[in-house]
Amino acid sequence: LRLAWAVLPGHLVDAVISAKTPAEWTTGALDQLTLADFLESGAYDRHVRAMRQRYRRRRDRLVQALDRRAPGVRATGIAAGLHAVLELPGGVRESALVAEAAHRGLAVDGLRAFRHPEAAAEREGEREALVVGYGTPPEHGFGAALDALCGALSQGAD
Repeated sequence: LRLAWAVLPGHLVDAVISAKTPAEWTTGALDQLTLADFLESGAYDRHVRAMRQRYRRRRDRLVQALDRRAPGVRATGIAAGLHAVLELPGGVRESALVAEAAHRGLAVDGLRAFRHPEAAAEREGEREALVVGYGTPPEHGFGAALDALCGALSQGAD
């Protein structure tokens, strides 16, 4: 949240203070007071619960769409957060799918970009995968984003 506060164990305080940049030395009091009110009133907890449910429903819709329209693609990982890793069928290149998704107006990443360069070299032959964020599209555009993703997956598998 960049509100410039943290609760730290005593032995970490000096290290964290020395790591701060000049831009982090000031934070607006109004921002801090707003967050304090948000926490104190319980609105923050309600917001987090609502967002968890919303994103869980989105992930479920993503998995269902993949089952129907891209059965060779499997969403992996835990059903939490804002991203899913989509394992691609053998022979399908993540770079081709990233390009096809971009052509359709979607921003997805290949999993290779998240791997350490040395580890990636050791793991040649691993299945290709995409990292797909499902938190960004507005609610009214989420279905169209799913359609575009499934279209890119089917086009890229050809």
